Amino acid sequence: MKLSTDRILTTHVGSLPRPAGVADLLLAKERGDPTDPALFDERMRGAVADALARQREAGVDVVSDGEMSKIGYATYMKDRLTGFEGDSDRQVSLDQAPYPAFREKMLRLTGPQPFRRPRCTGPVAVADREPLRRDIDRYRAALEGEDVAVSSGGAFMTAASPGVISAFQPNDYYPTHEAYVRAVGEAMREEYEAIVEAGFVLQVDCPDLAMARHTAFQDLSEPGFLERVELHVDVLNDALRNVPAASTRMHLCWGNYEGPHDHDIPLAKILGAVMRAKPTAVSFEASNPRHAHEWTVWAEADIPADKVLIPGVIDSTTNFIEHPELVAQRIATFAAIVGRERVLAGVDCGFGTFAGYGKMDPDICYAKLRALAEGAAIASERLWG
Repeated sequence: MKLSTDRILTTHVGSLPRPAGVADLLLAKERGDPTDPALFDERMRGAVADALARQREAGVDVVSDGEMSKIGYATYMKDRLTGFEGDSDRQVSLDQAPYPAFREKMLRLTGPQPFRRPRCTGPVAVADREPLRRDIDRYRAALEGEDVAVSSGGAFMTAASPGVISAFQPNDYYPTHEAYVRAVGEAMREEYEAIVEAGFVLQVDCPDLAMARHTAFQDLSEPGFLERVELHVDVLNDALRNVPAASTRMHLCWGNYEGPHDHDIPLAKILGAVMRAKPTAVSFEASNPRHAHEWTVWAEADIPADKVLIPGVIDSTTNFIEHPELVAQRIATFAAIVGRERVLAGVDCGFGTFAGYGKMDPDICYAKLRALAEGAAIASERLWG
């Protein structure tokens, strides 16, 4: 994992807006329409190369492939694993349930969710290794001439956690949730290991540890949910058993959408479990109005000496471009907690978690990343002088 002893590095959560032609192909594939494999690969290669160039132009130090080939960060696995079919109903999150007019207004702004959430109807296992192999090949091709970025941990790749897969794809096959999530973890282990073996830092996306409290697992009591969080961390750690901790980071969030978020479980209640997870670095929301105050929780927590923090110092759900001075102030807050060498400046969540869905303007997303880099430069000058 790329770290620095002389300046604050910048990164983000992984997903970036897909160009229109890319989103159209992904949506066509999602509908089951015939797609030309050669055209698909050509579009994806161009999109990954463009996303990488735009990240570099914006000043991002630790880059991703933008998740260009994925319809969604938590549902893409249906094309790689057995045992999933059909679709499932969307649950209204607890925070949005009392506001039907708001939900209708946001639907007009973001558009409908075009992706499927299949149900687990059979044994989960690896079905197709080609999508991951092609993702790795396209990413490596885009990074050609930047081998230092890979060898020094400056390029990461995302994968869904076992828990978030179980949160998005309901279980109709396994006798218990534990049996289901453990089967998913064992199936995903190969993907985690392949990403690291290819030379990339692995980011495991874990919104199941926070967001799922008021979405997929809203019927659980709070103690029941916290037990599930502990289980999901155990399963994740087991799935990462062959992956070095220093080659892994995890992302924690409460849902990448504009909404009340007044049912978000407090960070303090889950932080102990998060600190048990194997990944060295933790990416988390720290700038939106519902979680910006929780820097105090981090300040009071017993954070292991080997953990690296990637606080979100810009928001991912608003087209406001943060002032670099505010970014610098937020970075300084976390540098004071764990030390300047253990902080990377990040984003609250992804800018394109689902293809063809959302209200973020693509050009503004990259402008926000430039503000992130400018703020990190200000913070670096103050922290190192």
